[in-house]
Amino acid sequence: MKYLLILISLTLIGVGIYFATSDKETSQEEQTLIIETTMNDSQKDKSLKPPVAKKVPHEMTIHDDTRVDDYYWMRDDSRTDAEILAHLEAENDYKEAMLAGTKSLQEKLYNEMVSRLEKDKSTVPYRLGDYFYYVRFQEDSEYPIYARKQGSLEADEEILLNVNELAQGHDYFNVASTEVSPNHAILAYSDDSIGRRVYTLRFKDLSTGQLLPDTLEETDGGAVWANDNETIFYIRRDPQTLLGYQVFRHKLGTDQEADVLVYEETDTTYYTGLTKSLDGSFIKIGHYSTETKGESILDANVPDGEFKKFYPLETGHEYSTYKSGEYFYVQTNKEAKNFRLMKVHQSKHNDFSAWEEVIPHRENTQITDVKAFNDFIALTERSNGLTSVRVMNIEDGSFKSVNFDDPAYAARFSTNKNFDSETLRYTYSSLTTPDSIYDFNMVTGESTLLKQDKVLGDFDSNDYQSERLFIDARDGVQVPVSLVYRKDMFKKNGTNPLYQYGYGSYGATMDANFRSNWLSLLDRGFVVAIAHIRGSQMLGRQWYEDGKMFNKINTFTDFIDVTDGLVEQQYAAKDKVFIAGGSAGGLLMGAVINMAPEKYAGVAAHVPFVDVVTTMLDESIPLTTNEYDEWGNPNNKDSYEYMLSYSPYDNVKAQDYPHMLVTTGLHDSQVQYFEPMKWVAKLRDFKTDDNKLLFHTNMEAGHGGASGRFKRLEQTAMEYAFFLDLLGIND
Repeated sequence: MKYLLILISLTLIGVGIYFATSDKETSQEEQTLIIETTMNDSQKDKSLKPPVAKKVPHEMTIHDDTRVDDYYWMRDDSRTDAEILAHLEAENDYKEAMLAGTKSLQEKLYNEMVSRLEKDKSTVPYRLGDYFYYVRFQEDSEYPIYARKQGSLEADEEILLNVNELAQGHDYFNVASTEVSPNHAILAYSDDSIGRRVYTLRFKDLSTGQLLPDTLEETDGGAVWANDNETIFYIRRDPQTLLGYQVFRHKLGTDQEADVLVYEETDTTYYTGLTKSLDGSFIKIGHYSTETKGESILDANVPDGEFKKFYPLETGHEYSTYKSGEYFYVQTNKEAKNFRLMKVHQSKHNDFSAWEEVIPHRENTQITDVKAFNDFIALTERSNGLTSVRVMNIEDGSFKSVNFDDPAYAARFSTNKNFDSETLRYTYSSLTTPDSIYDFNMVTGESTLLKQDKVLGDFDSNDYQSERLFIDARDGVQVPVSLVYRKDMFKKNGTNPLYQYGYGSYGATMDANFRSNWLSLLDRGFVVAIAHIRGSQMLGRQWYEDGKMFNKINTFTDFIDVTDGLVEQQYAAKDKVFIAGGSAGGLLMGAVINMAPEKYAGVAAHVPFVDVVTTMLDESIPLTTNEYDEWGNPNNKDSYEYMLSYSPYDNVKAQDYPHMLVTTGLHDSQVQYFEPMKWVAKLRDFKTDDNKLLFHTNMEAGHGGASGRFKRLEQTAMEYAFFLDLLGIND
């Protein structure tokens, strides 16, 4: 039900605004105009009333404990319930009205962020066979164009896929992957026009430009070609849980109903992946849960063959394989918490006694990625939180390394498609250095800069300073922090506002990448900090294990302690701390504001995973059973009680909360929309302050937000304007 403005009442004490229902619709634009012309911002904020959700008590009992959820009714898997949709629209209307005074600031921020982007940006072409493949954007287009040139970069361009054309008529559109057949004749690509990350695979004949009749529905978006150029392997998703669990073999020219099921994962605690070795000789099915990882392999030249386990799955053992010559190189944590590299002849891969150690385990260094070429093995390794890139010559075992200078930075492998290459392509950036693509000559050890992202306008990296700190947590552990500020606007006297970002789950490490959007905060005096809290792998595998399961509370206290440390060291004003996180980072936001709300002036929680216990008890919801080793299985009493102790939704209480902006996508496949919807309703009921609590639902998008490269910046502009407005900054 929409809230409509039907009465403007002038009184002796000021102007009152009343919301009620009416048969006559009043547009949001008309409401906003009336509000802006009859009252100032402070009057408006106090007079506008948020939507009030009804309460329908729903009892849930387990382990002799009964919880009552007044907002359980908000779940609608079909996303068609009129009352729920109307409530979400009412929240959007309220948010718009409350932020009406920031519209010009939002527009300014949006234009700033867009103006920094290279409009006709393109990737560095990579060579595959006789073709150079790349992706580019047109000046004002939202979506990419996939293209190639044959023979040389001076040849005529051949457009493989123009996503702008495919996206016409859709509010949301995403192409997940593109894979060209080994003979370069057919393009397989997958698209999603809803945002649920359930993709349709399509096939394009590149000689005619026509689509083949083959259409594969309900896939995870990936496709792997066998070497016969007519067989494709793909993963099908469960329509309810959205878990990719079945691997099918498809022959071009046949109906999907005729596809052959080659593997089905019956253990719902496992994810399923599908890849191909860089040398093109093997197709691999990945089996992985939080603590176990392994592969099944198939000769890519024998697509009708049977997948066989490379090595039996063992609980707690994680391994990944990389093929070179007759050997598989194996990244394994068997008897090696931070992983070691081993090798085994392809004929003996099932016999662990035949595995030979190539790079031993080290207590202070974690192997994070491996790439196997014909003559070289490339590795990324992390020590003391910083990434290094090393390359080993297979013939003589010698190493060459890439050196980096910034105090905090990010380095990772880029696109490497050529197995016979003598160059390794990698990406480097820092908090002051835009993304840069390099080729590292694995023979000479020299790096060549191929391209650095342009930041248009008056950006000068010398105007900014990054630092890397270690801040003491309450249990004595030191937490790494990467931060950046503008030199001429920073004073280490405790006066600067702080934007603190964190995640801290799944072992995902938020490196110190360059983010041009942050310039809009830095240029207004903010210090921006990334808290590398436990739950990531910033300081190795143990750092992750110390922030999950029964150690999860460390993630939240680390984040709070980083806030305290930055304030104590006078990087920030104690009353100007703003925090942001998304998904599991949204859980982080919810937990810390329950625990220490007084430390934060404003919070942005994007697609937040906040109803931890209820969700993890429901096996029909995506991402539950396969994450028991991350959060715990609440069907077990000890896990239930521990998870209940920090679950943001269950721990909302009568207290003052900071100003909050909460966002979600109606079609979110990772964190269902009803989690943040319920959380906001409960916060409205319990909180004892008059601070803003705004809820934004993108009615056309999913977990990743809007699909266009410019469109998605609108939400970023809204978040920044929300924070800046709280500081009284309107320019």
